[in-house]
Amino acid sequence: MIIDVAALSPLEKQHYLQHVIAPRPICFASTVDGKGNVNLSPFSFFNLFSTNPPVVVFSPSRRVRDNSTKHTLQNLMEWPEVVINIVDYDMIQQVSLASCEYPKDVNEFIKAGFTMEPASLVKPPMVKESKARMECRVMEIKPLGTEGGAGNLVLCEVLRLHLDASILNEHKKVDQRKLQLVARLGGNWYCKVGLESLFEVAKPNTELGMGIDALPAVIRYSSVLTGNDLGALANFRELPQKDPGFADAQLQQLLNRLPGAERTLAIHQYAKELIRDGSLSQAWQVLLQAI
Repeated sequence: MIIDVAALSPLEKQHYLQHVIAPRPICFASTVDGKGNVNLSPFSFFNLFSTNPPVVVFSPSRRVRDNSTKHTLQNLMEWPEVVINIVDYDMIQQVSLASCEYPKDVNEFIKAGFTMEPASLVKPPMVKESKARMECRVMEIKPLGTEGGAGNLVLCEVLRLHLDASILNEHKKVDQRKLQLVARLGGNWYCKVGLESLFEVAKPNTELGMGIDALPAVIRYSSVLTGNDLGALANFRELPQKDPGFADAQLQQLLNRLPGAERTLAIHQYAKELIRDGSLSQAWQVLLQAI
């Protein structure tokens, strides 16, 4: 299906874009107005855009149904400071409750059962239950339009970061496995970062991967190995050398008992399993022994 986005209604645009541009991290923003009244609200149009200077951006968009603006945006116009409280699985139901459109004089901290904790540099309070909180100064608010659904980019400089000890390792760095982050999808859907969904991908920083075009043809055009498998192999700086002393009992069985094409398929399947287990060097040797 090909969709001309310009022909869609605002609600249809929201549906398709929010479902496919996901998962989106959640900015749980606490703000105050000029009189000091507190507001707490989540926004899923949010991300990190610079580390030096440290800048995050979120967007309290105009409501699609009536083109009204959020209390958060109104507050930031009056008092350009915000605390961004990172959302994890332990607090998601309360965060959802805080998204209700309460009247402006209602404090969502109270409605959602969160604890207000004074910030150290800015006026809005922090959510005590959040395991990572950022005190921010608003640098700029950039409107993207005037119709319902139009975003308002809030550029925030992170001034101070508060981290709960429960998410840190022995070196006082964040252990990704200890922070069950929650992200927004389309409609009512969310996703959770947990051990079952975490995986690592080796990222080339100083050395260039040789590329899929440098792989031997029998590997590159394998009917078993996927693009992901080939990408992992091609992330090596150069084609590994065949190790004459390499010993692998399962490989030896395949070499001894299977004929030509059938043997190649079985060896590629075995290498695929090794790649998925993260044993890339072993996978390479299995493939090279069979060439």
